[in-house]
Amino acid sequence: MKKIFSVFVLSILLVSCVGNDKMILKESIGRINKVMVVAKISDWTGDVGQEVRNSFGELMVGLPQAEPILSVSQVAPNGFSSMMKASRNILVISEGDKSNFSVKTNVYAKPQTIIYVQGKDDNEIIEILQNRKEEIRKTFLDSDIAFTQGIFKKDASKQKYKTLEQLGISLTIPNKFNTVDDTGDFLWLRNHLTSGIAKTGSNNILVYSVPLEDKTMVADSIVAVRNAIGKKYIPGSDPETMYMITEEAYTPFTFDATIDGKKAYETRGKWEVKNDFMAGPFLNYTVLDEANNRLIVVEGFTYAPSVNKRAFVFELEAIAKSLKIK
Repeated sequence: MKKIFSVFVLSILLVSCVGNDKMILKESIGRINKVMVVAKISDWTGDVGQEVRNSFGELMVGLPQAEPILSVSQVAPNGFSSMMKASRNILVISEGDKSNFSVKTNVYAKPQTIIYVQGKDDNEIIEILQNRKEEIRKTFLDSDIAFTQGIFKKDASKQKYKTLEQLGISLTIPNKFNTVDDTGDFLWLRNHLTSGIAKTGSNNILVYSVPLEDKTMVADSIVAVRNAIGKKYIPGSDPETMYMITEEAYTPFTFDATIDGKKAYETRGKWEVKNDFMAGPFLNYTVLDEANNRLIVVEGFTYAPSVNKRAFVFELEAIAKSLKIK
């Protein structure tokens, strides 16, 4: 009997480990842009939980509907079951003898990001959450970008795009996107959505380049450039009087960014069709390719009436951030 038991234990160990004693991790679960928070109920309903909700619940700019940067759910430590441990994004909050902040990956599942925050009391925990707010959010969002790009790579289009070849760049583009226009100077791809009242929504990708004339004026010229491109390439039902522009009643937000190791600008705002009623959010990355004295622009815009759009825009962000300049 002891011999049988020993063989059984050995077989479990062999199944659980692969060379160098590395565990075989199960696949993680969970929605994009969602974080599982492991915290005591008293913490979650108190000031600590409020700080987490304030941080993650800040509204994402550029969206027509009010949507948070990250959605959160809470589980108590004694309810942190094996199924919960498979969550892709986890924030563990606890009290201890000393303060601690650490990030670990692939602890219980793969891919997985776990951030541990420990403090001697609520005030210390809140201080860590406040001081590390941007880092915590960026860590989870970057993890989700990498995860989404991994999915897209498995189903990447093998189609040759004339514009990408002419510009000497590459993007990871999922098969679900179809070509609307590919002139060699301008690429427009569209993925038809099934969301919204009219069921006619779409996610769109635009790629083009413009000359780099003055590095100090790039950020200030983004709206003018995209308006010119919209007028030239993205018509409404009457091309003479209707075309895509930046929504005039909403000022876009522009942030510093890095794409493919190069300085870039990220702009989030709303688009509309001039003299029409179509509108939605856009995300624009303008990348300085100084070696070739040009700006590479990758933009995504979404049309999905009456539904939340955070997830759609996030997909476009993952595609844009896959840009490589050859």
